[in-house]
Amino acid sequence: MSFSLVPASYVYLLRGSGPDTEVLLQLRQGTPYMSGHWAAAAAGHVERGETAWDAARREALEELGVGDVALEFAFTMQRTAHADAIDERVDWFFTARSWSGEPRIMEPEKCAAIEWFPLASLPEPTVPHEAYALSQLGSGAAYLTFGWSSPSDPV
Repeated sequence: MSFSLVPASYVYLLRGSGPDTEVLLQLRQGTPYMSGHWAAAAAGHVERGETAWDAARREALEELGVGDVALEFAFTMQRTAHADAIDERVDWFFTARSWSGEPRIMEPEKCAAIEWFPLASLPEPTVPHEAYALSQLGSGAAYLTFGWSSPSDPV
């Protein structure tokens, strides 16, 4: 059995402050992974030769049509979906409160809607590892894990 590690970048566009902070999410549709779930409005795999930072900016442009995204690093998450951790993911999460252009659906075959939601009241269903990530925004954690039977505490 071989081990594989799949890298991805996520961008959470935020507006407001304190308890009024909202996040822009997309309703996934027609995708093999978590169709019918709410997720980051912009996210995707890091391509060969690309940094996680560059992937985040590319995904924001490709999926939302926004540029000049003022990315702020939030944390990294290592996750798995199997009891035997042979297929793991490493995800880099970024937030942004400034960008150029109005966010819009650029890939209607993969996205049924985009909407702003209060961080304190996420829609159901939200992709589970993303719901956890969103709950950790502002926590100061730099490293998270998700999917193991005994999760580690945020570090």
